Amino acid sequence: MRLELGDIIHVPGGVKNFDFSLDLSDLDFYGEKPICEPVRVQGRVVNRAGMLLLEATASSNLHLRCDSCGTPFERVKTVEVERMLATELEDEEDDDDIILLDGSILDAGEVMTTEFILEMDTKNLCREDCKGLGPGCGVNLNVDVCRCKPEPDPRLAALAALLE
Repeated sequence: MRLELGDIIHVPGGVKNFDFSLDLSDLDFYGEKPICEPVRVQGRVVNRAGMLLLEATASSNLHLRCDSCGTPFERVKTVEVERMLATELEDEEDDDDIILLDGSILDAGEVMTTEFILEMDTKNLCREDCKGLGPGCGVNLNVDVCRCKPEPDPRLAALAALLE
């Protein structure tokens, strides 16, 4: 989604609203494609005293698999973005937080895709206190108890042999 901002660049108080969807379903994260549903992007560009400010929200329902127990689950992911826009940069080294416009055009789709991807979690848990899987039996410890036999202390192995 490309936004033409020429009509608000030199108009203090000028506003350009936008609302669109992004299809990020083909993106792969660690072997999974969790963004199955469209990402809804809503926001605006505001001219505040000659400075352009992008204010936007991107949101989607993610289809994830727990990294601890392997259970599939869904979670809504919402990313808030507030960035300054400029037609040119004076010092490119210090202006990492400023988005450079292409003339008077903002590629809002590219900006919001990048922001959404950067905010994706590296670890996904089905719940805060997920217990994971049993180390030997592989049972989901959130649902059942571990069936693994406790391993005997190697220092007491000789005594355990006597009991058998």
